[in-house]
Amino acid sequence: MIVTIVRFPPTSEPLSVDQARQAFAQTAPGYLDKPGLLWKAYLRADDERTLGGVYWWVDRASAEAVYTAEWFAGVTAKYGGEPTVEWFDTPVVVDRRFSMIRTEAPLESVNPDPAER
Repeated sequence: MIVTIVRFPPTSEPLSVDQARQAFAQTAPGYLDKPGLLWKAYLRADDERTLGGVYWWVDRASAEAVYTAEWFAGVTAKYGGEPTVEWFDTPVVVDRRFSMIRTEAPLESVNPDPAER
């Protein structure tokens, strides 16, 4: 399992929590069907200008399939500067939703149909 932390260049204007929620909600549906993505959390720092995301991936290959040259170019154009992507091996995850300690990617990443979990 892999976690990535993506940080975008600071915005020129402050972004309130409500503005960030509205902006993030517009792009969130695009992540529902990303192969290998277990979850994503959008981030907004206390400075109201620094934005990013934390992603939990089944494996590095799944993440690398998203962070392509085209992705970097699109994000750079949108935010006016290149994002940073930090990579972390994730050997253990405490998953309180299911009261589990995970040392491997959850099965729901393979079959997202809740009826078959």
